[in-house]
Amino acid sequence: MHSALRTAQTAARRSMATASGKTLTVGLIPADGIGREVIPAARQVLEALPSDVMPARLRFENLNAGFEYFQKHGVALPEETLAALKSDCDGALFGAVSSPSHKVAGYSSPIVGLRKQMDLYANVRPVISSEASTASGKKRAIDMLIIRENTECLYIKDEKQYEDASGKYAIAKRRISEHASRRIGEMAFSMALQRDGMRQLAAAAERTWSGRPKVTIVHKSNVLSVTDGLWRETVRGVYEGNETYRSRVDVEEQLVDSMVYRMFREPEAFDVVVAPNMYGDIISDGAAALVGSLGLVPSANVGDSFVVGEPVHGSAPDIAGKNIANPVAAIRSAAMLLERTGYDAAALAIYRAVDRVLADGTIRTPDLGGSSTTTEVADAVCKQL
Repeated sequence: MHSALRTAQTAARRSMATASGKTLTVGLIPADGIGREVIPAARQVLEALPSDVMPARLRFENLNAGFEYFQKHGVALPEETLAALKSDCDGALFGAVSSPSHKVAGYSSPIVGLRKQMDLYANVRPVISSEASTASGKKRAIDMLIIRENTECLYIKDEKQYEDASGKYAIAKRRISEHASRRIGEMAFSMALQRDGMRQLAAAAERTWSGRPKVTIVHKSNVLSVTDGLWRETVRGVYEGNETYRSRVDVEEQLVDSMVYRMFREPEAFDVVVAPNMYGDIISDGAAALVGSLGLVPSANVGDSFVVGEPVHGSAPDIAGKNIANPVAAIRSAAMLLERTGYDAAALAIYRAVDRVLADGTIRTPDLGGSSTTTEVADAVCKQL
């Protein structure tokens, strides 16, 4: 295992003592909308884990954040929540946030703030399906990991509006740094090797990806030659400066627009995809369409010393409170949290339980064409455990 990955994993698993049977403390931040339904469902599944795969005692901290909290208290990410995460928790689960599409004085997205405050510099999103629907109409097996830089790009939210004789205009600043690009590049190549090692444990017939691991660097440096140029050069520099990467991992580049086109035409062509913040956000949400629903796709916000599992869907105010939200993404995000804190057997048990429920097809929420409730899906996963 590459030293950079080992360092990140060791630091992120700061509660490894819990693996011997002590306590894993998970912060729960449901936030807005259906977050209040899918995060309790994920907790229910965590609590249902048998002791032979989950030796630690689970403890939960209920924490506040979100736009609705901001409307009541004037702050979207309270200091109390940050303090509890930093001092009391080994990891966290974040539900969803109802960020307004227009400017609201004093408001800033709590998940963006959380990523910055906890230095969660990578958003890791697996997109896996044995029969993904492609633009060509053909079903394809995919096993893609999208790694999105989490702290920079246009999401630094430095925007200003001006006015001149021609009318109003707005300017947004975009930040791309060598530091952030290098560490996300290290994570991408390290995870490509880690995924390859896990694949070797499976029978050849069970592997979706064949051949050497591959990292695809996404950019638009033909237009944004300074910012995307720096991103491209830095991530490639990580590869070119490491003999292990050069000898064991293939690398390619894709302009972001052609990346989207190819992803929908031939998603099986991609293994690990690494992208700046905004491109990664768009690509990973789009990739959810390949597997049927945003309600299926998990993610983890990863730093060197903390991890926050986060389903990629939004707050879905149109269905909030109806008990029909798909909790699978939140449940899988909880499994990713367990992976990152050293409980691989427990994570695998959840992944397999979810897969069995989906394969059976009896219990499906409306987004998948069924009529089951959030509660029924969570109950079904627990029964599979």
